[in-house]
Amino acid sequence: MKKPIIQIILLAIAVVLGYFIYVSIMQPVNFNKEKRAREAVVIQYLKDIRSAEFIYKQLNNRYTGSFDTLIHFMDSAQIPVVKIIPDPHDTTYTLTINDTVGYVKVADSLFKDQPNVDYHHINIIPFSGGKKFQLKAGIIKKGGIKVNVFEVKAPYTTYLKGMNKQLIVNLTATRKELHKYPGLKVGSMTEPSTDGNWE
Repeated sequence: MKKPIIQIILLAIAVVLGYFIYVSIMQPVNFNKEKRAREAVVIQYLKDIRSAEFIYKQLNNRYTGSFDTLIHFMDSAQIPVVKIIPDPHDTTYTLTINDTVGYVKVADSLFKDQPNVDYHHINIIPFSGGKKFQLKAGIIKKGGIKVNVFEVKAPYTTYLKGMNKQLIVNLTATRKELHKYPGLKVGSMTEPSTDGNWE
């Protein structure tokens, strides 16, 4: 009678151990899957911010380090819609005439393919519970030349909020050991680069 009870207990222990092994294997897999999904959203925000900064610089000869300024700019500034036509007096067909046919609001130009985006909250990091992107802009000297730069950052701890804390700590520590930013960022305050660190 004792032998079947011992077998049942051993079977139950094996099932529990098997479950814990499965969970320990799947935990990092699920973490990475969710991390990639969240990063895709954050990266789109960073790309949109970068595009807005590019247009801002075209019209103001510098980048801005203020989201209030950038959002107001997207709300109020307009960019010309230019129609390029061949010069009718040019027989070589190489000269063109640029004709401004109208103006479009910066926000409408940037977000025409993203109708559900509320750019008034472009400064808020998705999944962070309201934390803001870190935005800086300025001028650096490279090779004796002054260069306008900007940088936007979102640390892992913000957009991975609510996920496994130990895995976030491990991920952050690994990036720091490699002397890389522990999160997503676009631009740089030390190099004349507008690349994202995911590119």
